[in-house]
Amino acid sequence: MGRAEGAASWRYHWGSLAVQDRVGVRELAEHVGRSIGPDVRGAAALFLARQPHLVVGAADGTGRLWASLLTAAPGFVRATGPDRIRVEGGLPQGDPLAGALATVGTRVGTISLDPRTRRRLRLNGTLDAVTPGGFAVAAERVFGNCPKYLQKREPLELVAEGAGVVGRGNALTPGQERAVRAADTFFVTTTAEGAVEASHRGGLPGFVEVHGPGELSWPDYPGNAMFLTLGNLAADERAGLLFPDWETGAVLQLSGRAGTEFGAGGDGERRVRFHVESVVEGLHPGRLLWSTPEYSPASPPLPQRGSTTR
Repeated sequence: MGRAEGAASWRYHWGSLAVQDRVGVRELAEHVGRSIGPDVRGAAALFLARQPHLVVGAADGTGRLWASLLTAAPGFVRATGPDRIRVEGGLPQGDPLAGALATVGTRVGTISLDPRTRRRLRLNGTLDAVTPGGFAVAAERVFGNCPKYLQKREPLELVAEGAGVVGRGNALTPGQERAVRAADTFFVTTTAEGAVEASHRGGLPGFVEVHGPGELSWPDYPGNAMFLTLGNLAADERAGLLFPDWETGAVLQLSGRAGTEFGAGGDGERRVRFHVESVVEGLHPGRLLWSTPEYSPASPPLPQRGSTTR
């Protein structure tokens, strides 16, 4: 094994390395990957303490992947040690990850995103303590991401009532299809080799295409070159999506399977196609309502679409 291979081995598994090689960004990915570490210190700890929400990804008891949203007053997520965080507060009644986040040993991926500053922090690890009021995560990988494709928003109002799951199914309803088409942001949970990642995707409304009640797709815009999400999908096709409605506080959670379609050449378009297997729609207790967005200047314009796209 060469020096570069050895240095990358703890940051990237074979799936991410394969995608990096296919796109021709292995050297860049190795450089960017140096930001990954196990520590929740300084700026990372301060950032988490200021946020009113946290996205958590994990597998439920049947192995399905989901992404869930936890919301509370800033301070509900805090670092309690150099490699440990504590999360206070629970999920909406009936959330698909309620059981997983009450089980010591659950592998989780988290992402904290601040729409006010277009900053985000990802932390992956394992639940090592659970109480009636929350859980603790032993951190294994902590790193920030660039502000690309993040929409800027300001918090407006905290709404206390209206909690719990309001609908379940195995395909999108017409109203849910409209919500997906209107989305400018969603979160995706993926997994490989026992680890779980939660990441962000953003673009102009319509960047997620709905091909029917059971199928979505979205472009994979150029990012940090690590290809953690696409690398996971190369190894394990399970995925969970979370679409937040920033202006109403509603959340749409999808679980299913996904794969990446690569265009011709190393710099060709990449597209992820997702097949819906389970759908949960809900409202969060203490949900925070946000302003209409100031779209990221990095988001590409939407292409012209054929008449077959619904």
